[in-house]
Amino acid sequence: MAKKKEQPQKRTPRIANRRARHDYHVLEVVECGIRLAGTEVKSLRAGQAKIDEAYARIRNGEVFLVGMNIAHYPYAAATLQHAPTADRKLLLHGRQVRQLAAHVAQKGNTLVPLAVYFKGSWAKCELGIVTGKRQYDKRQDIKARQQQRDISREMRRRGREG
Repeated sequence: MAKKKEQPQKRTPRIANRRARHDYHVLEVVECGIRLAGTEVKSLRAGQAKIDEAYARIRNGEVFLVGMNIAHYPYAAATLQHAPTADRKLLLHGRQVRQLAAHVAQKGNTLVPLAVYFKGSWAKCELGIVTGKRQYDKRQDIKARQQQRDISREMRRRGREG
């Protein structure tokens, strides 16, 4: 029997919140779906979104993503356009919402989106339960990253000499 040819997957951009990992300690990561309108999906597939200043809130037993900016889709009519900074509902099971609410109730914890991407045809969001970093924590991270760079640079240099 002949094997099926694998279709090359069209890569959609993964919109990452790089600032979140710099400013916060990530305690736990939860993957959830996002409820979007048609033009929002098209703009998101084109990579026209920002989640740097976004956060999640729990209201009436539902989780909403606040502050995510999805740009207007330029090829759609003006009447079909979405609101760029509207709150977007995150799709989670009730048990997951209760667990998130318990984490957020603890002092210092908050919900921050770490990435938005497509999994198959579904829009997904990585939601992180985070606590804020202190200034000295950030300095230690930068110092460790610089030391790792120096080590790898030295290893490459020694590999060329030998």
